Amino acid sequence: FGSMDGDRAAAMRYTEVRLQRVAEELLEDIDRETVNFRPNYDETIFEPEVLPARFPNLLVNGAGGIAVGMATNIPPHNLGEVIDACYAVLDNPDIGITELLEIVPGPDFPTGGLIMGRAGIAAAYHTGRGSVVMRGRTHVEEVRKDREAIIVTEVPYQVNKARMIERIAEMVRDKRIEGISDIRDESDRDGVRVVVELRRDAMSEVVLNQLFRFTPLQSSFGVNMLALNGGRPELMTLRDVIHAFLDFREEVITRRTIFELGKARDRAHVLVGLAIAVANIDPVIALIRAAKDPQEARESLMAQPWPAGDVAPLIELIDEPGRIVVDGKYQLSEVQTRAILELRLQRLTGLERGKIAEELQALAVQITEYLAILASREKVREILRAELIEVREKFADERRTTIEEAEFESDIEDLIQREEMVVTVTHTGYVKRVPLSTYRSQRRGGKGRSGMSTRDEDFVSSVYVVNTHTPVLFFSSRGMVYKLKVYRVPLGTPQARGKAMVNLLPLEEGETITTLMPLPEDEETWQDLDVMFATASGSIRRNRLSDFTNVMVNGKIAMKLGDGDKLIGVQVSDKQQDILLATAAGKCIRFPSTAVRLFAGRNSTGVRGIRLAKDDSVISMSVLNHVEFSVEERDAYLRRRRAERAEEYAATNGNGHDNGNGQEADPDAEVSDRHITLSEERYAEMAALDQYILTLATNGYGKRSSAYEYAVRNRGGQGIGNIDLSVAGNAVVESFPVEDGDHLVLVTDSGQMIRTTVDDIRIAGRSTRGVIVFRVSGDERVVSVSWLRDDEEEVEGEDGIDGDDTGEAPAPSEGGADG
Repeated sequence: FGSMDGDRAAAMRYTEVRLQRVAEELLEDIDRETVNFRPNYDETIFEPEVLPARFPNLLVNGAGGIAVGMATNIPPHNLGEVIDACYAVLDNPDIGITELLEIVPGPDFPTGGLIMGRAGIAAAYHTGRGSVVMRGRTHVEEVRKDREAIIVTEVPYQVNKARMIERIAEMVRDKRIEGISDIRDESDRDGVRVVVELRRDAMSEVVLNQLFRFTPLQSSFGVNMLALNGGRPELMTLRDVIHAFLDFREEVITRRTIFELGKARDRAHVLVGLAIAVANIDPVIALIRAAKDPQEARESLMAQPWPAGDVAPLIELIDEPGRIVVDGKYQLSEVQTRAILELRLQRLTGLERGKIAEELQALAVQITEYLAILASREKVREILRAELIEVREKFADERRTTIEEAEFESDIEDLIQREEMVVTVTHTGYVKRVPLSTYRSQRRGGKGRSGMSTRDEDFVSSVYVVNTHTPVLFFSSRGMVYKLKVYRVPLGTPQARGKAMVNLLPLEEGETITTLMPLPEDEETWQDLDVMFATASGSIRRNRLSDFTNVMVNGKIAMKLGDGDKLIGVQVSDKQQDILLATAAGKCIRFPSTAVRLFAGRNSTGVRGIRLAKDDSVISMSVLNHVEFSVEERDAYLRRRRAERAEEYAATNGNGHDNGNGQEADPDAEVSDRHITLSEERYAEMAALDQYILTLATNGYGKRSSAYEYAVRNRGGQGIGNIDLSVAGNAVVESFPVEDGDHLVLVTDSGQMIRTTVDDIRIAGRSTRGVIVFRVSGDERVVSVSWLRDDEEEVEGEDGIDGDDTGEAPAPSEGGADG
């Protein structure tokens, strides 16, 4: 207590202490008969049985103790979070502990550090018993050339820092921990800093795991929430403790109000006597002058009934119930007569008489208010809430302890059913998940089903189809990254709006989530993958995926962004893939992923991916397979594919036109003057490696184009045409690779949602307009397109849309494709 190194306390003569401001909240109103008092151990003085605390000190400060046959060990918590939980219980007394866990995620230790996993916390809050695993906060620094050191900046709660260092030294000496060359304590008044210097050949992650395993750098806190409730020991849950505190505060407020009511009535009783005496001053003075002594004067004043006058309406309210006005007369009490006899002559002036009347009126208002409080439990709870708000505003601070997901928490995840989910994000930052089975498939051109009910200023901006166990990275407009498992995203209905992400993630004011990136569920592949970042200004950056897999609850820096720039895409890739950037103005560029060097840091803005025209911006980034081919091979392959599609269309529609499958002359395309014929083997090989890029515009038009039409170029160029945007005000909303059998979820800015198959969207040239995919009305625009796979679901019409209303584009002329 008082020293992290266990130093002995100073002698008693040197010790001085004073209460902090927050401690005064524990003693507030103790002089107003709010709690019972009892004699102390030697019965020389009286002491309170319990303090009238204005906040749940049992949770905020924690408690620990051992008695005969029982013990208690309650961890400290964050004051702001605990008071928020009190609000929640006041609003809903039957609230579940699971809901309270969203408000109070766990203990908050004064020494900071980390809590690993939520299983122990959940057990403690649900049952009263549990074990919380704590870790010190560490990071790795390069102390000199080719030498790293593990820096400990926060130690676990109640861990003796000096003994921890001794324990590390013992483990090194006994060869239990290898790779450490030196350990020293550089802590000072500015904070904790323990330096564990590593050998040149040591791996910091291995040494750190050994420190966690063999030393107090990782410790556990055994929670045992045993407390006296009504004088009886009781093992309590989190909700039980909060309920007990709120009941106690109601009792304190009630007793305080009774005390204040008594004081107000006592003072009002005296003022009534003074007011009557002043109103009848001449007879009162005559009676006093006629008395031979004060005792006779008091008796004479009490014996004679006096006209109540103007104070008659107040007497019944503010005086004792037994003293009432009879026939307009009032008899004075002994207390009142004493006050009259002690009345100074200056109180007889007009000003002083007015002051007596004003004070009497003010007391009448107070007494009326006190009586209303005592008659209404709702008013008592309103006062309780107001006092909690006052304490929170004065003393609440940021959480010091970070809660991280732990490797050994798989037992909790095993209880979560694996289920495909549609995660939707709105423009203003609301998120939810809906089971994929909720949505049925429609043919393209349908009007869609009713989706999320949005406000005028909000609309669905992104849709992702993931598993409940998929880890998702949330990239923010500020360049930060946060991590959540999908099952932690609130579950909703298609019509629900969801929950604001500011309530799920520790976002700063003005910070919004711009990109979500589901991670591969196979963690073994993470080490071989890179993360590609793309911004709206055309910048791109490549990092190791492992740089972003271990994300703390409060997030970490992902990318440095310029003023006005934002992240538009983050995807995993490898060295055998290409990157395709598409812009809103219909431009695109494809280049190898290796054209972007691997960045070691996370603070860089990256390099230029595409040179943008004025007012243009990058809207999507795709990762494509890299295929080696010559220009002649590409032209031969595309000619044959177009011919095959024309034959298929002729067989289906009875004419030789492909209705949008043709390819317009492309001024940007690199065309060979030499025509070749591909062998069957080469054609089959190129067909197997082909990908199709789906591009959709805000007016609902879209098309698929072969990835071979997107030639690999140097990074940083102006790009080539991606789609025909001849309609004024039209823009590209999405562009990404798809496969046969894939499904799409399209969402408009009015909240309409449709699910359709990729097979219904024809393959067309890169520079064509395409066909109607989603028939929009008026000023409605498509704002989000998401890819998903579901080969088993049948295509069904909904909302009265039959198979004939497919929304197909009109047939083109013989000279080219639609558009």
